[in-house]
Amino acid sequence: MFNLPPPTPTAVWVSNRDKPINDSSGLLTLSEDDNLVILNGQKEIIWSSSISNSMKNSTAQLLDTGNLVLKGSSNGKVLWESFQYPTDSILQLMKMGIDKSTNTTALLKSWRSPDDPSVGSFSAGIQLQYIPQAFIWTNTAPYWRSSPWDKQIYIGLPEMKSSYHSGVDLVAYNAGTTYQTYSNGNQPWILYYSLNSTGSYPEKVWDQSKKDWVVTWANPRSECDIYAKCGAFGSCNPKSSPICSCIQGFKPKNEGEWEKGEWSGGCIRRTALDCERNKTDVEKGKKDGFLKMQTMGVPDFVIWVSSVKVTV
Repeated sequence: MFNLPPPTPTAVWVSNRDKPINDSSGLLTLSEDDNLVILNGQKEIIWSSSISNSMKNSTAQLLDTGNLVLKGSSNGKVLWESFQYPTDSILQLMKMGIDKSTNTTALLKSWRSPDDPSVGSFSAGIQLQYIPQAFIWTNTAPYWRSSPWDKQIYIGLPEMKSSYHSGVDLVAYNAGTTYQTYSNGNQPWILYYSLNSTGSYPEKVWDQSKKDWVVTWANPRSECDIYAKCGAFGSCNPKSSPICSCIQGFKPKNEGEWEKGEWSGGCIRRTALDCERNKTDVEKGKKDGFLKMQTMGVPDFVIWVSSVKVTV
């Protein structure tokens, strides 16, 4: 399925991505049981909408939103829709997240390469542990995260503002259903988001003067955005060389690996906490404390703590 305008058609949804038809014999049609199917030249079913409760004389329609739907002819009820099965792109009104009512998860899954739409190594979705965050995974390992959603923006993304022009929103219900969506409203521009084969997640806006898509921002922005790039108690600065260092009071866990640019092992304390060691007379009186860290990202596994007024 393609999101136009021409002359640069862009594939934003692929049905049979792992079962390609290598010639022009493919046919999209409705089967005898009123499912939407793709047939190869031998009339074999390559892909099906697989609706068990399909209705007689169903119809398929491509909506202006880019959603391909299968409808019952009698009542117009949507029996199946492509928006519930995203591939690598998220369009306006499409939902990416977790639906507890149907026990389904809508993830973006990258192409294997720019020319191969089969499932690649990267996936993107919403992580619900504690506060919702957007995540990119490589296979099953975290690759990038947005930082928590504060009910207006993902606070780790400076590209987003509370009046964000693309209308990104994250909806969460007490029943556990959480999804990210966006709406342009009545704005004149066309934009969409995709997860490419290298793990980058760009926002693309159609530039009418150039007749092409323009990337307005993309994440990860730098090596420092890679999940746990510098390991535990490590700090990453893309303007420094090397980019990784240990925070105050810590040293590399493995000096040899650190010197080779392998920072994932992180850092360890130079000196044990006061509460964890046997104190000598010289050390008595030294207390553990807190160090204020500035220009740092919000850590993973953060939780909300409501403001509490204490009176004495």
